[in-house]
Amino acid sequence: MAAAVAPDCPIRHVLARIGDKWSMLVLYTLEQGSVLRFSELRRRIPDISQKMLTSTLRTLEEDGYVTRRIYPEVPPRVEYELTARGRSLLPCIDNLISWAHDNMEAILRDRHRRHK
Repeated sequence: MAAAVAPDCPIRHVLARIGDKWSMLVLYTLEQGSVLRFSELRRRIPDISQKMLTSTLRTLEEDGYVTRRIYPEVPPRVEYELTARGRSLLPCIDNLISWAHDNMEAILRDRHRRHK
């Protein structure tokens, strides 16, 4: 595990990409909806901007977590779906969500005490 702290370690780059503010939330949302259009993703994550959702989806597609299908319609229909790699990451995300849920109240209490 010591190699993971080295500046040139690829693990750092993978964790940085999926550990940003939006990536895990987008992956989790795609898990809930199977195949989703851009507008549906945006509706399900109301606090993400169109620009940030576009950027996050491009990054997730680049890294092979998400596929994008464009249908030649007017207006164009674009759908997003998890790849096998994206689905393989879901148990880790689900465990992290469960951990956060289990510890949320205690963390918020500690934050509140700290900022008094």
